[in-house]
Amino acid sequence: MKIGDKVRFLNEVGGGVVSGFQGKHTVLVEDKDGFDIPMPIDQVVVVDTDNYNIPKAEKKGKGGGTKVASNWDDENGEFVGEEKPAPTSLKAQLSGDFDDDDEEEDWDPSERPVTFKATPLERKGADVQNLTLCFVPTDVKRVSSSSIKTYFVNESNYYVQVLYMHAQGENWAMRFNGVVPPNGKVFVETLEREDLNDLEYVCVQTLAWKEGKSFILKPALTTEIKLDCTKFYKLHSFHASQHFDSPTWEVPVVRDDKSVRALFVDAEKLQTAMQGAAPQKVQKTQEEPAAPRTKKNSILEFDLHIDKLLDTAAGMSNADILLYQMKEFRRVMDENLKHTGKKIVFIHGKGDGVLRRNLLQELKYRYKKCTWQDASFREYGYGATQVTIQQ
Repeated sequence: MKIGDKVRFLNEVGGGVVSGFQGKHTVLVEDKDGFDIPMPIDQVVVVDTDNYNIPKAEKKGKGGGTKVASNWDDENGEFVGEEKPAPTSLKAQLSGDFDDDDEEEDWDPSERPVTFKATPLERKGADVQNLTLCFVPTDVKRVSSSSIKTYFVNESNYYVQVLYMHAQGENWAMRFNGVVPPNGKVFVETLEREDLNDLEYVCVQTLAWKEGKSFILKPALTTEIKLDCTKFYKLHSFHASQHFDSPTWEVPVVRDDKSVRALFVDAEKLQTAMQGAAPQKVQKTQEEPAAPRTKKNSILEFDLHIDKLLDTAAGMSNADILLYQMKEFRRVMDENLKHTGKKIVFIHGKGDGVLRRNLLQELKYRYKKCTWQDASFREYGYGATQVTIQQ
């Protein structure tokens, strides 16, 4: 700081030009009215020094003299025209640090972005892919009407990219696409009862890797699963799980780096057979679907009555029975879609008409290219529908 520097006061309004010094700690500042104001030197900050230390273009004054031209407005005691220089503290001048940001802005450390990423913990012996599809009822006491939450559980030390799909005729529709962390789980979706019909055939594709370290290359896997949707309505389908607090139906997808194909065998029926039931009376399961009967005129005839599909319907509710009948109807249709012109008679009976209405709705939306009509009244009465396969 020297005579001629323009300064401003730190803790008071005002400023001026340095006109002299009183001792080592006091500076005389000449204000716009020409008065010298003594100020402690640490309460003054230099705002412009070049305009007084570098020769300026001179211009004539009123009295014939000259004065230095600058952007300092003597009348108002402030800079005009160009942008005002940023104040520089005395401490910064003495240290030689002329940083524009003399005072740090207030900031909250909690507002800083989180860049830390924890390294996932690895378990011994878990360097093989093991992936499970889990269904957890929101109210297990009302399992027949409760919504169901779906999760993927990854029991390996690998990150697993998962593509989860369901069948739509000959095509597939995406339900979930995401990454399941090592030894963790991820929420997929919440299922309502009307969504369960879409889950008869599902497909899961996986790709596994590790981050930040080398790893053994794992094969990309595709697992197609045929779900027994009647289990969604049965309490005994859901069991205690180490991954969830509520009873869970766990469907294996990948085990020890290999795709899993679920086998749908009814445990109660298998136990009955093992206790000495005659082989010819073993109940039909989903592994042993009922076969359509071919008539002489090459028309396929398929009876949808539950007693023709299963030896017994004990323990099944009306909803369970309907779901199973519709599953068998779709199976027969899908097996014959390539045979254009093929005629299939589905015997559903008269009853309350619930099965027939569901069958017709399925034909309208899932097999809309096929045609249908009431089957022969003379042969089947009012309880059968004839479908003609069309491409």
